[in-house]
Amino acid sequence: MSINNAFYDDLGTMWYESDNHPIALLRAENALRNPWIAETVHEKIKGPATVLDIGCGGGFLTNFLASKGHKVHGIDLSTSSLKIAKENDKTGTVVYQMANAYSLPYPSGAFDAVSAMDIIEHVEHPEKLIREAARVLKPFGLFFFHTFNRNPLSYLLVIKAVEWLVPNSPPNIHVYPLFVKPDELSGICEKNHLAIEEIKGVLPNIDRHFWKSLCKRKVEKEFSFSFCKSLLVGYSGYCIKRP
Repeated sequence: MSINNAFYDDLGTMWYESDNHPIALLRAENALRNPWIAETVHEKIKGPATVLDIGCGGGFLTNFLASKGHKVHGIDLSTSSLKIAKENDKTGTVVYQMANAYSLPYPSGAFDAVSAMDIIEHVEHPEKLIREAARVLKPFGLFFFHTFNRNPLSYLLVIKAVEWLVPNSPPNIHVYPLFVKPDELSGICEKNHLAIEEIKGVLPNIDRHFWKSLCKRKVEKEFSFSFCKSLLVGYSGYCIKRP
């Protein structure tokens, strides 16, 4: 079963407006992760940072970091997504470019931080992506990631539950074999001189907005996620590049 990455080309304004498409869940996840990434960059870099977001999509993270004063680049293979990202960049400073994650068009050591959020489970060779991310990082640079664990629970929640909850869910937007176990990701990072500094789980909050979304089969604006100790489903983290 092949991963369906073509659906990104058809999203258009749904990136920021849809409540009956899985992209609304991604917006909710970014509402949790973006401040954490920005705070970590501020704490570790101590000033405006040069940041690359691999697989930037509609610009949720890139535009957020640009609003915090960072010098941000975003790459993606979807030209329509890049167009939406640029239109929603209120700073007008983000550099958006179509590029392949396996062969980044930047010199080695170009960035203070690189992120790969919600893309590792969308590529067949995550080791190539992570190797390139490490290459363009400066020594002691930060590599941020988010992906999904591979086990029966993650299959049920990330694939089957989303298909049921969101009626406009395209087929195969996630495929189970591409999910990555934390120890597998850690091993790839270690091979590329990336030492994991922090890793934590991500799960939806089981509150009234969760149940309302479930009943209405659309994602409420207040639907939210939280960090947790369990890495059984989704997990986020960051590494520091060893010199």
